[in-house]
Amino acid sequence: MNPTNKVIYYENLAKLNQSFEPAFREKFQAFLSKGWYILGEEVSRFEQAFAAYCGAKYCIGVANGLDALELGIQVFDFPKQSEILVPSNTYIASILAIVNAGHIPVLVEPDIKTYNINPTLIESKITSKTKAILVVHLYGQAAQMDEICRLAEKYNLEIIEDCAQAHGATFQQQQVGTFGNIGAFSFYPTKNLGALADAGAIITSDENIYQKLKALRNYGSEKKYYNKYIGKNSRLDELQATFLNVKLPFLNAINEHKRKLAKIYDQQLSDKLIKPCIATNSESVYHIYNIRTERRNELKEYLLKKEIYTEIHYPVSPNQQEGYKHLFFDKKCPISEEIHATTLSLPISYATTEEEALIVSKYINEFIKA
Repeated sequence: MNPTNKVIYYENLAKLNQSFEPAFREKFQAFLSKGWYILGEEVSRFEQAFAAYCGAKYCIGVANGLDALELGIQVFDFPKQSEILVPSNTYIASILAIVNAGHIPVLVEPDIKTYNINPTLIESKITSKTKAILVVHLYGQAAQMDEICRLAEKYNLEIIEDCAQAHGATFQQQQVGTFGNIGAFSFYPTKNLGALADAGAIITSDENIYQKLKALRNYGSEKKYYNKYIGKNSRLDELQATFLNVKLPFLNAINEHKRKLAKIYDQQLSDKLIKPCIATNSESVYHIYNIRTERRNELKEYLLKKEIYTEIHYPVSPNQQEGYKHLFFDKKCPISEEIHATTLSLPISYATTEEEALIVSKYINEFIKA
């Protein structure tokens, strides 16, 4: 047991949302009274507010982050079996969206320091079939968008940004999601801006893309019962939009709290560990604070005995996933595989206290010295 005699959770959603509960209850009662459950005022209000927050002209609310990525690819009408570059250490949703959209994911290794896609490796992966770069702002840190944008322009490629872990992150003081034509977000409950169920959104400043995405998320229909496109049913739930409208004004405070916790870890943790490296001109929102050590599994077990919970993002690299072997059967990704074998994510929730971060640091250092 740790000195607080309390369990230190990796994430405690009940505690995280406790301060929002009075507003949630009030808004829920209004939602019930109104009787409008699909694409109502709350969705419109959130779309306008989130677009403004990100610095984009438009936002399209969808059912989840995977759909945001998939629709964000579909809207471009690439030829079937086009190649889309994607980091080799991303969460599987980034790759699944490419496959579901009918295209071929091409893995690009990350920078071993920042864990984001390595711009110096992109050019060698581009072929005549390459149509886009799916950039993932992993763990809450923006990728190096200046070089990525330069390459996209040089080869006439679309940039699709996976911002699922990076709400509010910036590169050169510009919000992620606004460098290309598409920024895809997840509002899964554990995200920095989390709903109380699955939810997602796409941002864009292109009016034609905006109008098409509005139809694609709603059966491909611009007018009820008239289907201009082959779309899907992926609409942001009105109730989840209600909850997101409550939390959005607090997103900067949530991000700042996580930065404070990250600073504690940065200062307190042993330098024998590999700690996050924030790239020049990038400001992280620390959706995840990961450390790396060859003794990852031992450390995780040691902390668990102290009732400190951690997570692994992610234990298996995409090229080694059972369901994707037919895509990557001969693909070796040594940098990605090294990251997946050594990474450990520490508690850095909006519900995590500074005292808890100090305790976590204390026990990790004790383990390292042992």
